[in-house]
Amino acid sequence: MKVEAVRGMTDILPEEAVLWQYVEAEIREAVAIYGYREIRTPIVERAELFARGVGETTDIVHKEMYVFPDKKGQMLALRPEATASVVRAYIEHGLYAKGGVAKLYYLGPMFRYEKPQKGRKRQFHQYGVEALGSLDPALDAEVIDLAWYIMERLGLRREGLFLRLNSIGCPEDRPRFREALREYFLPHREELCPDCKRRLEENPLRILDCKVPTCREVAAGAPRSLDHLCSGCREHFERLLGYLDALGLAHELDPKLVRGLDYYTRTVFELASRDLGAQDALLGGGRYDGLAEALGGPPTPGVGFAGGLERLILVLGEREPPDKCFRLITGPTVYLLPVGEGEVTEALRILAQLRRAGIPADMDYAGRSLRKRLQVASQLGARYALFFGEEERARGAAKVRDLGTGHEEYVPLGELVSYLRGRSRRR
Repeated sequence: MKVEAVRGMTDILPEEAVLWQYVEAEIREAVAIYGYREIRTPIVERAELFARGVGETTDIVHKEMYVFPDKKGQMLALRPEATASVVRAYIEHGLYAKGGVAKLYYLGPMFRYEKPQKGRKRQFHQYGVEALGSLDPALDAEVIDLAWYIMERLGLRREGLFLRLNSIGCPEDRPRFREALREYFLPHREELCPDCKRRLEENPLRILDCKVPTCREVAAGAPRSLDHLCSGCREHFERLLGYLDALGLAHELDPKLVRGLDYYTRTVFELASRDLGAQDALLGGGRYDGLAEALGGPPTPGVGFAGGLERLILVLGEREPPDKCFRLITGPTVYLLPVGEGEVTEALRILAQLRRAGIPADMDYAGRSLRKRLQVASQLGARYALFFGEEERARGAAKVRDLGTGHEEYVPLGELVSYLRGRSRRR
């Protein structure tokens, strides 16, 4: 009897691996341009990590995790997702002590015991980013913009993609929303699937995430989380919508979008493809401002996304990867310093312009002083500091300082890309 691969765990053969290598290299370069650095966490973690982080009532923890005891009887798990692992490492190694925003990315295998289907395996490969240390909705916008940028780099048509967006509020909002959902679903209890009958008692938000047709029909008239937001969460979401509009990122509000993990707060989103049918999400993410504290760390807001490489490869189809060399990016070339809160919107536009031109660029989201931000720019190895305030807005230009020589000059916003490229060639 011949030995075969375990069901739901697939070999990637050499002729297929070329496309995988290309996609992974594009992702690595894209996230590096946005200032994210790689973190590699263990495939095996304590099962408790995911029970506390992802949530005991989620399908992932309740019925999809690979859990087993080690020789000492300690319960371990093959990681079903990476955010909890990244936040655990962030706490364990004291990355929060460095201040500012920790911008991290990962690529690697995850494991969930679910029915194998096209683009969805029991061992699957995930890429994702996590930005820890800021509540600023501009950071939410950057993470979403990065998701779009990865797809653009891989040649996916923008008109073939769409962004679903919602806000599920903070822990103070959640009890009111849960009670409203419970009151709505109770009269429909017998119409729900067995899992959703359990969810009705444990966590009615999970019913909104159910894919069973009858449950989806019942959920169509359910209360909206957007109607149960406190003033702070509402302001956060409105500012995010303004930033997305400024970046030209089309979005549609989806009041049923809650994501399948309990750690999410405020922003939740999915970037989806019109070419994938019913299961159309390419990646998803959002805020998880209470996760670090739930895992024993200091209160630390966070936002990120994760996507499946199998589904991305499926959408890319049979295309041949281009023959190109990939560069290693170790830090930003440009560090942007908006002067005043009113300049953040334009700063995000400038960042998006530079990044899409392949120029690694970043800015501060931790609200530090101008002097401290300049120190951070030097520590990160940036070549140029780019100042933008009221005076620069009036000129229609940015002030560019060469951090090596101290030379400064005003550069029209429309000429920034060509100016920076020209300076790089002369070095």
